[in-house]
Amino acid sequence: MEQRISLITLGVPDMEVATSFYEALGWQRAQSPDGVVAFDLISQTLGLYPIEKLAEDIGLPVEALGTGAMTLSHNTRSAQEVDVLMEAARTAGAEVLRPAGEAFWGGYIGYFRAPDGHIWEIAHNPFSPLSEDGAFRWNGFPEAD
Repeated sequence: MEQRISLITLGVPDMEVATSFYEALGWQRAQSPDGVVAFDLISQTLGLYPIEKLAEDIGLPVEALGTGAMTLSHNTRSAQEVDVLMEAARTAGAEVLRPAGEAFWGGYIGYFRAPDGHIWEIAHNPFSPLSEDGAFRWNGFPEAD
């Protein structure tokens, strides 16, 4: 298995609310079949799928899925961008769980819960600069000369 994730699928209770939330953050939908909403990312895709259908596909009851102890993280180029995105999420209907602020490890982070229940971290990590196109790598990309 290659070391990558191709598709992150979120089981959501209300497709319309979830789709509207991500579109309010400025994301553009990719063409997809009925019943699935997809947002292409830099090297992955985020998919929204009715949680009942996801449970059926997996073979578990909906109650067994929950949202898990996991966060989805979006890294930014600056601390100021974290503040902007946290406010955009709040305006779009997210519940702010931790307002943006300094992190013990030297970064700047905030957390919000999307209307679908998934928790997002918005982070600026000065030790992991993004590539020119916004790709993230744990130890960053070398700055272009």
